Amino acid sequence: MSAEYAYDHAQLSDVLQSVVRGNVDADAWSWLTSEVETYRSQGSSGRFNGVFARIPRKTGKSPLKATSGLEERLSALRPGFSVEGWTVDRLTRVWLLMQIDASEPSQYFSQIENLFLAAEMSELVALYSALPILAYPSIWQKRCAEGIRSNIGQVLNAVICRNPYPAEELDELAWNQLVLKAVFTEQPVLEIVGLRERRNPELARSLTDYARERWSAHRQVNPLLWLCVAPYLDDGLLQIVKRLFDSANPAEQHAAGLVCQESDLPAAKTLLEQFPSIKSSIENGQVTWSTVAGLVPVK
Repeated sequence: MSAEYAYDHAQLSDVLQSVVRGNVDADAWSWLTSEVETYRSQGSSGRFNGVFARIPRKTGKSPLKATSGLEERLSALRPGFSVEGWTVDRLTRVWLLMQIDASEPSQYFSQIENLFLAAEMSELVALYSALPILAYPSIWQKRCAEGIRSNIGQVLNAVICRNPYPAEELDELAWNQLVLKAVFTEQPVLEIVGLRERRNPELARSLTDYARERWSAHRQVNPLLWLCVAPYLDDGLLQIVKRLFDSANPAEQHAAGLVCQESDLPAAKTLLEQFPSIKSSIENGQVTWSTVAGLVPVK
């Protein structure tokens, strides 16, 4: 394993290369490998940037055709890394980024940061998707935080969903901003890698305040946010859980049951006993946070 990377870079590059090769035609693959060899011999960042920009015209933008077991293999090499739902050009760009010489940190950072600064939307999607596999992980923290502030849905999705980098590298403030942004923008919350592990009291307070503001404005609240509140349930918050149980929305009722099930608060266990059907459904696995997500309307 190279010292610059937090995973086996060579092995992961080889796996992604084989997937790219299996998803592009012979002409595109010949062009791509020729350009990579030229870059390696000349080291021209300008030429590399041009190749990065032209990739969709060479590879197309079709959904990726992945081989069986690919996700498991990727996760074994780089925990949390996933290419599910990617397009061919997105994967090709991420693989291309892995070919950049990382031996000199400042040059490496400058070359990739310049790509971020000049990128259009699909390029940004690929660049943020690549955060987990870039060298020197800590130097991309500010860049990741910048991505969280994006107002472009696809870019946000690339930062927030199925991306292990934020949970591994962001401080608590930036992490909480990511989760809040996911809730605000109706991203699929359960696709946030490390969501359970990085729950914290300040995030629970912020989400609870957000829910109260929404209710005051007679607006709906995503019931999945209560997943982050469950470990910090207290007697005051128990009133909110009672409100969820009294809701006509099954997703909120089920979320209330799951919060009580996960909480160590004795009063929460007592409250759950008043709803034996929900309690039974949780215990037999019929009600989970995933089934709650399935009840949340997709917008």
